[in-house]
Amino acid sequence: MNLILEDGTRIHGESFGADTPTSGEVVFNTGMVGYVESLTDPSYEGQILVLTYPLVGNYGVPNKKYFESSRIHVKGLVISEYSETYSHSSALHSLSEWLKKENIPAITGVDTRALTKKLRERGTMLGALTSKNSAGKLYDPDTENQVALVSPQKKSITGSGDRTVVLVDCGAKENIARMIQRPGIKVVRVPWDYDFTNEEYDGVLVSNGPGDPTFCTSTISHLQKAFTKKKPILGICLGIQLMALASGAKTYKLKYGHRSHNQPCVDVVGGTSLNRGMRCYITSQNHSFAVSEKSLPNDWKVWMKNANDGTVEGIMHKTLPFRAVQFHPEASPGPTDTEWIIDEFIEAVKNGKK
Repeated sequence: MNLILEDGTRIHGESFGADTPTSGEVVFNTGMVGYVESLTDPSYEGQILVLTYPLVGNYGVPNKKYFESSRIHVKGLVISEYSETYSHSSALHSLSEWLKKENIPAITGVDTRALTKKLRERGTMLGALTSKNSAGKLYDPDTENQVALVSPQKKSITGSGDRTVVLVDCGAKENIARMIQRPGIKVVRVPWDYDFTNEEYDGVLVSNGPGDPTFCTSTISHLQKAFTKKKPILGICLGIQLMALASGAKTYKLKYGHRSHNQPCVDVVGGTSLNRGMRCYITSQNHSFAVSEKSLPNDWKVWMKNANDGTVEGIMHKTLPFRAVQFHPEASPGPTDTEWIIDEFIEAVKNGKK
């Protein structure tokens, strides 16, 4: 099977997934572990994932309770070396078996270091996995609303308590839902275009998700109404982009995005309610788009910045309890340095007046 890029590059690899062609946006992730969580992350909808770490599959695939969603979201997988023999106490089957069951193509035997260097220099490209020598028409995920493809179809409620958090599910990783499901908290999980402002709630969390945030006009409109209620709002990954757009700011697409478990982010404000001071946190990330710093309105400020390229990693309102981060404080996979961001959001929800 071949990986064919839009610039005509053709890379041959040995198939170990489903024998079916696919196309999408080719992106890379430099994480050393976490292929199960990454493959089931809805933020990868419409993309062919290249894993730079050379050994993949060596710990198999565990029970679904460890997944970040109910299915694999990548369009295809490209790796350097597939480990047919796996070993882990929680493994139920091999990566190859799982990919074939979910009809996801994958190839091994690729120089993923060289491929990643090409993607970094040229920028993210469209591509196809096919047994043919030409790609045909390539699918571009930026041409349609990817969030609508992964968001739930109806509202659901979990937990109980005297405080309610609305989770706007734009393709939420399950660990976000797990981390806000706490004693005394009722979680109302709603689709991306659901008007949650009609609900009785004490806080709102806007989740991660795939694709271009400007497609989510309904979510942006609902956030603008939610801003007037002045109740705590936290955005994660796509959530920061939607909150920025709702505030009047703009977003743009990065050259090749941030997809790794070691992105350094600096708190440029100098602490929060816990008085943490100006620190650098190592974060897990998976996104193509970012917030334009120059476009932020005067009542908002930059909270976090990426230490590598200076891009915006966090924003906060100057007077109201609205915050958002571009990285994943819930990790899964990746470091848990910033779990306190979700803790502080829950505390703000609990301390709000009824």
